[in-house]
Amino acid sequence: MPMFLNEDQTMLRDSAREFLKTEAPVSHMRKLRDEGCKDGFRHALWKQFGEMGFTGILIGEDDGGLGLGHVEAGVVLEEIGRNLSPSPFLTTAVAGVSALNHGGQHLKDKFFPGILAGETVLALAIDEHAKHRPAQIATKAEKSGNGFKLSGKKQFVVQGASADALIVAARTAGAPGETDGITLFVVDKDAANLSIDNTRLVDSSMAAHVTLDGVEVDGDAVIGDVDNGWQVLSALLKAGRAGSAAELIGVGSGAMDMTVDYLKQRKQFGRLIGEFQALQHRAAHLYSEMEIARAAVLKAQQLLDEGKDSADIYVSVAKAKAGRSANLAVREGVQMHGGIGMTDEYDIGFYMKRDRALNEFMGDANFHAGRVAEIFGY
Repeated sequence: MPMFLNEDQTMLRDSAREFLKTEAPVSHMRKLRDEGCKDGFRHALWKQFGEMGFTGILIGEDDGGLGLGHVEAGVVLEEIGRNLSPSPFLTTAVAGVSALNHGGQHLKDKFFPGILAGETVLALAIDEHAKHRPAQIATKAEKSGNGFKLSGKKQFVVQGASADALIVAARTAGAPGETDGITLFVVDKDAANLSIDNTRLVDSSMAAHVTLDGVEVDGDAVIGDVDNGWQVLSALLKAGRAGSAAELIGVGSGAMDMTVDYLKQRKQFGRLIGEFQALQHRAAHLYSEMEIARAAVLKAQQLLDEGKDSADIYVSVAKAKAGRSANLAVREGVQMHGGIGMTDEYDIGFYMKRDRALNEFMGDANFHAGRVAEIFGY
């Protein structure tokens, strides 16, 4: 496939860019932070996502969605990153929907209408430690009547306190470190013995520490097959990783554009600082790194949409490269803004904070570089 967007994808990008630039620019996120918004996003904006059709990108046409792919989802996510627009799009409409697409029709009928309308929010209760290690899941799901009883703790559940339901990865067999024996469940937010401790992350988004103390669910809550949930979890993770890589491209691009614009306006020693060759070289290097990362992300998305086995490794390549390139962009941005780049007055600092949180989401650059090395036997 060509390494550029086609006409329809370009139209989607232009639509998303104008919508987010108008409805949810960086000032929107700053306002939510200053207000101490408990959700970290506006439900009214999420409903607008539904009205724009964005929430249905990965939902099949038979279920009322657009039946598009990860390339199109990435187009929207890049614009979300560029504007630092707070929303549940990545966790709900991308990763969450990717998991539910492997579930029974009863789960699709229950959740897809609300997602399409921009009313339902899903949270992903996967990680249990400080770092992303999905195979280390220890949360137990024991047989109880015609269902299961879930017990364990989950960390950094993004928008967990605002979600209508949580997708929980638990162990019905095996031991931590094994991929066999994992099962995915949908747990309603009002379930008994479920406690959620909300906390604010460095980028002002909200996440939660979740405790399941014998939470009972019935058999219909299972996504996919019991003990064989790694396949569903892998689909969720690949979608979330590719999506977060696309958002990181937006974060890095937004920081880069802001920095280049500053270089064209700021004067020092009677000259625009953008005229100094040393800064030109750094800006050119940053641009090339961002373009390489963008190509890696697009390739991973295309392979996901084609259902290729190689998509898994390309997704890790994309997440690692996007993470490192976006990190370069925000660091260069703060440095080339000079002292004022360290202040809250300028928006460049928000890009650095979002990069820090998003880099950790579903595995940082080191985690994914390690996966690639392991797959190739290094």
